[in-house]
Amino acid sequence: MNSLWYFNDVNLFNILCPHKFKKYKKSHEFDAYKKQDYIYFEEDSANKLYLIEKGKVKLGYYTEDGDEVVKSILSKGELFGEKAIFGEEKRNEFAQSVDNTTSICPIGVDTMHDLMRDNQTFTLKIYKFIGFRIKKLERRLQLLLFKDTKTRLLEFLKELCEEYGYECPKTGDHVVKHPYTQKDIASLIGTSRPTLNIILNELKEENVIDFNRKEIRFIH
Repeated sequence: MNSLWYFNDVNLFNILCPHKFKKYKKSHEFDAYKKQDYIYFEEDSANKLYLIEKGKVKLGYYTEDGDEVVKSILSKGELFGEKAIFGEEKRNEFAQSVDNTTSICPIGVDTMHDLMRDNQTFTLKIYKFIGFRIKKLERRLQLLLFKDTKTRLLEFLKELCEEYGYECPKTGDHVVKHPYTQKDIASLIGTSRPTLNIILNELKEENVIDFNRKEIRFIH
């Protein structure tokens, strides 16, 4: 698996979107969301799955104290809400648009069951996706349990570089423009925002990175 935090190996949208199947094309529409719009809330009825045509979606939940915990941020080609096909009736997380131009392909559970029953390749892709997601969660849990916070952050930053990075032609530095807040990053690596800020500043003092709100620069 190339990535811990993203499922990049297969663009599921190109494979699974009902728009690709003549039987469903006429009745199929995309839903548009602006930044901070919710696709669904915790406890909403779980009667659909969702594919991301473009944009980014944040999945998370709220603690009893009202604190937001971010589970993942997904991008183009990824599927979410998939537990509905296994009988989940109520959502145990929220899904929120991160971009102003997010476009979502909603798929009813009955439609998904029809597609899975009628197309073996389609079904295998769904199971492959779920298998990758389980492996990703297992790997993330291993990091959270057995690696110190600085190592978790460095691994996460490496993933960010692979996903969003480019090489600055003037300096040779790897530059990453990303959609995360420090709060999001802290939640994803299992630490507090103050601790994250301390480690980021340590890495800056060590001349490993430089950073601002939306950009991280790996010093060449």
